Amino acid sequence: MTDTEMGQMSFKDSELDMPQKESKPHWYELYVQPCVAELLGTALFVFTGCVSVIENGDGTGRLQPALAHGLALGLIIAILGGISGGHFNPAVSLGAWIIGGLNIILLLPYWISQLCGGLIGAALAKAMTVGESYNNSTGAAFTSVSSDEQIPRAIGAEIIMTFFLVLAVCMGAINEKTRTPLAPFCIGFTVTVDVLSGGAISGACMNPARAFGPAVVAGYWDYHWVYWVGPMAGGLLVGGVIRLLLGDRKIRLFLK
Repeated sequence: MTDTEMGQMSFKDSELDMPQKESKPHWYELYVQPCVAELLGTALFVFTGCVSVIENGDGTGRLQPALAHGLALGLIIAILGGISGGHFNPAVSLGAWIIGGLNIILLLPYWISQLCGGLIGAALAKAMTVGESYNNSTGAAFTSVSSDEQIPRAIGAEIIMTFFLVLAVCMGAINEKTRTPLAPFCIGFTVTVDVLSGGAISGACMNPARAFGPAVVAGYWDYHWVYWVGPMAGGLLVGGVIRLLLGDRKIRLFLK
């Protein structure tokens, strides 16, 4: 073997040893695909949740909706979370953005996708259920608040329950120090616990998209604003607590 051939071989070997540069993600994967995942995931979640409420005629109380909402959310996050982060909730997206887990460019598109997904899910639930059951349950719209006296308790409950949910998402899936592969199921269990504990107070919405879709489809808007103020305030509080106290060094603003 000549010196030239040996040199060519060693050059090729060195090329193989060099780390290959990763190609940049396509713009579709960065900006469009996550919104599609949020739309689809929210639609499936709202559909499952609404049907569980509409068809809850066997005297199971809050157990059936609690399990349906929690299990559906955990499964959908496990399936689609790798694409979009698995928010499916405007309050979660708000908290994730505050702690740096979501690009601000995607915040509004995420919200729009989630609200549209809520509409699709609620419309599918109406199409798949019996008219009498649908009417008796007001299309799974939130009806727990029926008077002004109930507003403070309902908003307080929504803030606390959403705080618990968004905390589970941010600490279990975003914060590096506490991130866990079991995050999808921890998040789903949190929803189940919230519905079982606080469903009688406010309905345990914790998600403006879950409230918005059935409200539009069923035409029921009484005290609808409660299910925006409470969850969004809960998401905002979680972002502040993690930024100031619980976040890792990349997230915390002080004492790094």
